[in-house]
Amino acid sequence: MPCPGRPPSMHLDLGCPEKLLFFHEESWRYKVAYGGRGSAKSWTVADALLVRAFTRKQRILCAREFQRSIKESVHFLLVSQIERLGLTPAFSVTEHEIECTTTGSQFIFAGLKHNISSLKSLEAIDVCWVEEAEVVSEASWSKLTPTIRKPGSEIWVTFNPDQESDPTYQRFVAHPDVAHTRAVQVSWRDNPCLPDVLKAELEHLRRTDPEAYHHVWEGGTWTRSDAQVFNGKWTIDDFEPAPAMWNGPYFGADWGFSTDPTVLLKMWVCNQRLYIEHEAYRVGCNIADTPKLFESVPGSRRYCIRADNSRPETINHMRAAGYGCEAADKWTSSVEEGISFLRGFEKIVIHPRCKHMAEEARLYSYKVDKLTGDVLPDLKPGHDHCWDAVRYGLQPMIRKKDKPYVGTIRIKLNPL
Repeated sequence: MPCPGRPPSMHLDLGCPEKLLFFHEESWRYKVAYGGRGSAKSWTVADALLVRAFTRKQRILCAREFQRSIKESVHFLLVSQIERLGLTPAFSVTEHEIECTTTGSQFIFAGLKHNISSLKSLEAIDVCWVEEAEVVSEASWSKLTPTIRKPGSEIWVTFNPDQESDPTYQRFVAHPDVAHTRAVQVSWRDNPCLPDVLKAELEHLRRTDPEAYHHVWEGGTWTRSDAQVFNGKWTIDDFEPAPAMWNGPYFGADWGFSTDPTVLLKMWVCNQRLYIEHEAYRVGCNIADTPKLFESVPGSRRYCIRADNSRPETINHMRAAGYGCEAADKWTSSVEEGISFLRGFEKIVIHPRCKHMAEEARLYSYKVDKLTGDVLPDLKPGHDHCWDAVRYGLQPMIRKKDKPYVGTIRIKLNPL
């Protein structure tokens, strides 16, 4: 992320990684930055677009595959950068657009999957920025690229690689149009202003799960395998709940400790599918800040929240703050039975806004024998906080029947 407080007079003063200076200085049809978390890709592109809009008239489309509301766009990031760069007097910000009052530049925001037909009518786009492009489909790319057809127009792409077979990775990394594409891989090492909190997170993951570290922080592609707990069961897709016909909502919470996150999930069930609609997720969230964190999930104060029973003091605190928190039951095989129950769904659909849930879906795995490659029945530690919240939230469904009686049978014996 860019260093706070630095003036925007020079490129490096923007905190731009040296590898990404081409976004400011060079002209390419496709400018692509891909890599791991903490590499300042999005911040760099936001700064470059704002500088461009401030110095010349531009029409800029900010797109992503899924976007039902402006909250799911880069609108907030751009506004934050306008304030940080001291450009507030030069920009007019509305709920749906951003305009530079000195040059007439415009920022427009749209989702590709549901708005691709209307995008065909957009003309004279100078730059199209596609953020979180790892989930963009081939159908969206094939319709978008001919739409951005103004002479000299550019398409900027930022993404964290997921599967090597994904259309975005294949199009811009594996088989790029080299004559018209500049694609650069970056990592946290290229960020001159990486916050200490992110350094601590990456070092923790590097020690505890090197394979996941390579994917999350180094930007390596992830290979689906039988070791993934929910391999083939989950997908990322946009959806709109139909409360009158769907069952739910259900809320599940997992309490954080040290480097573990505090998590709240909102879920629905319909037609043998589990839908995960909203998440709240924060590492290092103290008990006093937890009520405010949960407020970010719509409906969390109106419905029962089933939570990890190992922190009764947190449950009591949340009750005092007005939340209907209950301790979820646990038993010897609760994790195994929970996984079996979840795998019984036809599909687990994760809304694109639930980024940590999607990440855990990729990383939650069984151990693999180093010598034989056999998948073992033991779970790898970590990447289970969201899944624990899912199990807690759905716990009554997982164990509908009463627990078997376990106790002492007392028999009165008559003396001989």
